[in-house]
Amino acid sequence: MHTIAVLALDGVIGFDLTTPLEAFGRTRLPDGRSPYRLRVCALSEEVDAGAFTIRAPYGLETLDEADTIIVPGVAAPGTPPPPEVIAGLRRAAEAGTRIASICAGAFVLAAAGLLDGRRATTHWVAAEFLAARYPAVEVDPDVLYVHDGQILTSAGAAAGLDLCLYMIRCDHGSAVAADAARLSVMALEREGGQAQFIVHEQPPTPRGSLMEPVLRWMEDNSARDLTLDEIAAHAGMSTRTLNRRFREQTGTTPLQWLHRARIRRAQHLLETTTHPVDRIAAQVGFGSPTAFRDRFKRVAGLSPNAYRRAFR
Repeated sequence: MHTIAVLALDGVIGFDLTTPLEAFGRTRLPDGRSPYRLRVCALSEEVDAGAFTIRAPYGLETLDEADTIIVPGVAAPGTPPPPEVIAGLRRAAEAGTRIASICAGAFVLAAAGLLDGRRATTHWVAAEFLAARYPAVEVDPDVLYVHDGQILTSAGAAAGLDLCLYMIRCDHGSAVAADAARLSVMALEREGGQAQFIVHEQPPTPRGSLMEPVLRWMEDNSARDLTLDEIAAHAGMSTRTLNRRFREQTGTTPLQWLHRARIRRAQHLLETTTHPVDRIAAQVGFGSPTAFRDRFKRVAGLSPNAYRRAFR
């Protein structure tokens, strides 16, 4: 039987802690057997979970025995994990154990050095903090979960359930995962690349960077039909240099950044106005409503009308 250790640290978020317990605990194989053995482990017997206290029946030695380790988020993600926890996670990683995080649990994995040189995600609110605190991590704030080798990370709240269902599907196939999804009243097919529902108006601009004036100008003129040549001319550099510096400082290209700026503005208009979708497409700089709908769904994970119904 596959043993899953769920690590409970002080300040653990209750939702994140119980998500894997419910998802894996309810999973059944076609013959009715449970394929997973769940163990909640902690450094000490009692764990402060904010509004309540939990008693963990297993100690950190469970990390050495587990086939999979799941690290839920904690309320203060910047708090350094205890040295014993870091040592246990590193031993498990060296032994080839599958290790996953839910929401801000990515900070614990990053503190242990397990995300260095890897692509990872966390809740979009904390993504910029994670990237700044651990620059060796390639943080992708726009996806539900990331599977990079033996390490998996997920975004906040419901994305943790998406990750658990994905792991069940990897272990036992789609039929078993679909049954687990139905028990959770959850869609199985929200793929990891689907965007998180990010609600800031514009993509964050690197403060104090050489590109900041150009990015501000692009924000102010995002409704115009800007070309790469025009952006480069405003920046006073060649298009090749512009692309290189853009990637260095924002991790993307000028036109991709511009598209995201337009989509964030569209999200704001969808939430706060009753303007028709075609009008919003023109307001944010898309010449074609069809192109706007395609781009919006690619970035936000659902259509403009569905987004408006969900968030207005």
